[in-house]
Amino acid sequence: MTFRGRPAGQPPTTRTRTRLLRTRFAPSPTGSLHLGNARVAVLNWLLARRHGGAFILRIEDTDPERNLPGAEAAIMRDLRWLGLDWDEGPLEEGGHAGACGPYRQSERSERYATVAERLREAGRAYPCHCREVERDGAPVPHDDQACAARSEEERAALEADGVVPALRFRADQETDHIVVQDAVRGAVRFPAEAGGDFVLLRSDGSPTYGFAVVVDDVDMGITHVVRGAGHLSNTPRQVLLYRALGMEPPVFAHIPTVLAPEGGKLSKRAGAEPLAALRSAGVHPDAVVNYLSLLSWSSESGEDVLPRERLMAEISLERIGAGDVMHDPARLRWLSARHIEAMPLDALVAAVRPWVPAAGVPVSDEVLPAAVAGVRTHLAAFEDIAAQLRRYFPEQDAHAPLPAEEARLAGGVAVALAELPAWEEDALGKVVRAVGAELGHRGRALFEPLRTALTGEPHGPPLPTILLVQGRDMALHRLRQAAGERA
Repeated sequence: MTFRGRPAGQPPTTRTRTRLLRTRFAPSPTGSLHLGNARVAVLNWLLARRHGGAFILRIEDTDPERNLPGAEAAIMRDLRWLGLDWDEGPLEEGGHAGACGPYRQSERSERYATVAERLREAGRAYPCHCREVERDGAPVPHDDQACAARSEEERAALEADGVVPALRFRADQETDHIVVQDAVRGAVRFPAEAGGDFVLLRSDGSPTYGFAVVVDDVDMGITHVVRGAGHLSNTPRQVLLYRALGMEPPVFAHIPTVLAPEGGKLSKRAGAEPLAALRSAGVHPDAVVNYLSLLSWSSESGEDVLPRERLMAEISLERIGAGDVMHDPARLRWLSARHIEAMPLDALVAAVRPWVPAAGVPVSDEVLPAAVAGVRTHLAAFEDIAAQLRRYFPEQDAHAPLPAEEARLAGGVAVALAELPAWEEDALGKVVRAVGAELGHRGRALFEPLRTALTGEPHGPPLPTILLVQGRDMALHRLRQAAGERA
């Protein structure tokens, strides 16, 4: 058999120096991605990018009953939104890109059958005529020795009786334990029974998960398998398969389980927000990558807000902890706010523009950058721009009564602004400060009354920005109204 992969005898390491590091993300098309499985993709992508390796996307679609129409395309859409580009994998329009394809398991049936037959020819697999074989290949009441020892005549009789055989792997375990070397958990010892004679091909010819994933990973030259801790129990059997195929296992790294805020494993049913929902709300994709990386890993700097360039430069398996971690939606929002704050203004304006119409207020393209700049520190997601823009335009003109001195200030500012030839932000600020100095108002005593007159709130965006965004007519009307109420 010809297999691509690390030859037997080369010890697993967390960094491959002699070969290109290759990681993979292998989702099933049963729905859109959620935070739990996106985290696996993020860590695999970051490791590949740090070491100049390759990130492979593989679609594990061998269970047609669970596959959903459009799910594969949705997964690719979610990955692209996160900026997780893959070097090899399926193409949206069909086919694949890369020398190790196809990358959809449903297109690899012939390969699984070929490898299974060669294992049978080598004496490492045998037909199993047991009538009760679970679809996922889990252990069932089964006598390995009796089944394996059936004569050809007995097998022929069973098949004549309509029993279609599955194909089982012959473990031939010579030690008491199977040891899995894990980059996160160290050496994990499993009793030999964890291997057992397990199913490779079901009676309908379809491969079990544990068999297909090993064939795929070997064929695709995967050097590092980074996946959730739930897969650790599958690994002893996979280690046996690698060795039966004459290959050393890849570097395994089983990352901690993410728990839902209310407890229990994070899942679609328990607190795992779909990426599509986060995208629709305008959560910053870099913040999602940042957040997911920190669910099991930490930077040596101790910093939390890390752009992807820093993550790519610092990520390492050595700093991934083994303890379970809790999903914190508030922390994700906080990180999104920090990443939005750091955006160049023109990029932020472009990012929030799709949500501007939802504000229902008259913000022109000319003043939109200033309006966005005035509220950018209040945005935890791009969709928040709608509520923030409404702060510039209160629904009613009536405000809380202003004391006489503050009403005099509003009137003085209105008179001075009315004479301003150009309604520009810098000029507006100078006029306001000049009138304030003349009337003895500075700082909060100057800006809070005027902001209240314009928006009904003493706190909010910078006053010159409010004046610019509201425009000459609306701003003068509100200032005069506030002054006139106390005239």
